[in-house]
Amino acid sequence: MKEYQLSDFDYNLPSELIAQEAISPRDHSRLLVLDSANGKIAHQHFFDLPKLLRSGDVLVLNDSKVFPARLLGKKKVTGGGVEVFLHQKKSEDIWECLIGGKVKPGMEIEFSSDFFATILISQENIWQVKFNLSGDNLMKEIFRLGITPLPPYIKSTHDEEYERARYQTVYANNNKLGSVAAPTAGLHFTPELLKEITSKGVEVVTVTLHVGLGTFLPVKIENLADHKMHSEYAEISLPVIKKIIAAKKSGQRIIAVGTTACRTLESFSQDFDYQAKDEPRSFGRFTDIFIRPGYQFKIIDGLITNFHLPKSTLLMLISAFAGKEKIDLAYQEAINQRYRFFSYGDAMIIAPKLLP
Repeated sequence: MKEYQLSDFDYNLPSELIAQEAISPRDHSRLLVLDSANGKIAHQHFFDLPKLLRSGDVLVLNDSKVFPARLLGKKKVTGGGVEVFLHQKKSEDIWECLIGGKVKPGMEIEFSSDFFATILISQENIWQVKFNLSGDNLMKEIFRLGITPLPPYIKSTHDEEYERARYQTVYANNNKLGSVAAPTAGLHFTPELLKEITSKGVEVVTVTLHVGLGTFLPVKIENLADHKMHSEYAEISLPVIKKIIAAKKSGQRIIAVGTTACRTLESFSQDFDYQAKDEPRSFGRFTDIFIRPGYQFKIIDGLITNFHLPKSTLLMLISAFAGKEKIDLAYQEAINQRYRFFSYGDAMIIAPKLLP
């Protein structure tokens, strides 16, 4: 099999196809149907999804909830503006962050008169930042002052209240707070659509992956074998694991909603062989799984996903699942048909035997 390089995953996208607004209602986005067995393509809408699913399928959602991870502050000494983008909690008062603005260890950043942070250390442009608050008090201030972490290519004209609601899946779990970007394939679902899907006999289950740098940081090296993913926390409860194992053993389809749900399931497969007689256990750990062409999928049979950025690990993942040539053709077809791309854009479903 060909060993692909970073440049193999580049493509030209007209800038006007980068979605700036989310579709309303959510399920009225377009849906490109890609049959990964024969390469055939069809054009539908997301509300048509129940027609493509069948009784016995297991639909796997990522229930992680996005929090307002962007904090705008100023340097205590000079007053210069600084953006602190929260990534991952290291302790009750220390976070890993990306920093917008020139900083150095020991510098204090003020967000309000009684909320500030001290810059600690940096490794590969990821800083550790210590806040003067901790635990629930810190999260309260983050929710009071933080801004929804929309991708930089979205120039929103809406207020913060709107974006907090819209850049969030309808099934996000309040007890699973931890994502700094939405699992965007899930943004197309409505409660009514999920009800229609379950009424058809589809089992809907949830896993958790807190979306962080591993999902959205760009790849910077041409040789993909040398790329190291940042780790993200993923978990699957024991009841869900048992349902997935039973479905796999009985030949039912596992359909992941989004690359994050896919990476969670495939990370679990690294720890547990569902065909073995070992007693299953709950799954919860940090994962840095990097799925690219050549990877052999062990759990998922289908994937619902958005249209991804050039040279992204997400584009590499779907190329691994469907075959790069089929994805290249599907993306060109999406461009020709004026689909909307990226986080607020349209969706596609990839699985074998979707189309005659």
